[in-house]
Amino acid sequence: MAWTKYQLLLAGMMLITGSINTLSAKWADNFSAKGCKETPEHEFSHPFLQAVGMFLGELSCLAVFHILLCQQKRRPEPSLYSTQPFNPFLFLPPALCDMTATSIMYVALNMTSASSFQMLRGAVIIFTGLLSVAFLGRKLVTSQWIGIFITIAGLVVVGLSDFVSGKKDDSHTQSQVITGDLLIIMAQIIAAVQMVLEEKFVYKHDVHPLRAVGTEGLFGFVILSILLIPMFYIPVGSFSSNPQHQVLEDALDAFCQMHNQPLIILALLGNIISIAFFNFAGISVTKEISATTRMVLDSLRTVVIWIVSLAVGWESFQWLQILGFIILITGASLYNGLHKTIIEKSPWCAKLMNPASDRERIIPENETAEED
Repeated sequence: MAWTKYQLLLAGMMLITGSINTLSAKWADNFSAKGCKETPEHEFSHPFLQAVGMFLGELSCLAVFHILLCQQKRRPEPSLYSTQPFNPFLFLPPALCDMTATSIMYVALNMTSASSFQMLRGAVIIFTGLLSVAFLGRKLVTSQWIGIFITIAGLVVVGLSDFVSGKKDDSHTQSQVITGDLLIIMAQIIAAVQMVLEEKFVYKHDVHPLRAVGTEGLFGFVILSILLIPMFYIPVGSFSSNPQHQVLEDALDAFCQMHNQPLIILALLGNIISIAFFNFAGISVTKEISATTRMVLDSLRTVVIWIVSLAVGWESFQWLQILGFIILITGASLYNGLHKTIIEKSPWCAKLMNPASDRERIIPENETAEED
């Protein structure tokens, strides 16, 4: 069945905004500017402040939900579950997981390439599958187990490509890149815990997806914004890019850098706006088309990110990355059942899997002819 124009718009929006989300964050990381009080020019390395911006983008989904809710009130049959009881604190545990995982990933993005960052996020399949078996009592089918093992192989290939490439660019050493890769995988463990918590405690309450995303964004934005205050006083030495004030997160220095280099503001706005539209488009694609389509589009944005990163010179071409991506997308496809969808929708595959169907159709015709 052909897609409608609206479905094509949603798919395009998800692919484009999902790519912009990672690329804009990496663009901000690549800037250097002077900080406060005549601090020498240094890299814009503020992962926790960037995570606050990401949660601000998620929080905007809550505003969209309430706008839609106001429109629904004018209709005789509301469809946004507005009459059901809602406890927002159900979203606090998954929001804490999201906050931790996102912060770690933004730290890692400062150390590794955008394409490796996006590919290694595929590790979430492994930990989600294992945790769902352990805590949700789910039984994985053979194809899902095969998908998990293939995904592990893909992660090894991507990590190997980072290892043999030496420096990914002039600012990151090999040890930084490998550390960044390991941090991304660590963050996927926490992201998997978030997904399991959401499925066990949140989804059974039938909360609208925009409300769920927005509520988690609200918790993440408020809590992480408050945590920026103690982070301003925690010394971390050379981990900080600011040579004069080496603390875990210097938000004041970040705002001074934005003032001295306005393009950083543009990059951060791109990250905030894109995450809002990406969440909306992702939810809508799942609802209007299928979850499998969402998975395919999420994989395709890795290709877009990789191509753009090569075009602007952020990283060098690596054959192992291509191999790793192919292996990862194969594992993700098997885990999400894409092969079943292809078989079901392909007449040739259906005929190959069930060759007796033609024979059953022909035999009655022959019998009828003999009777005549």
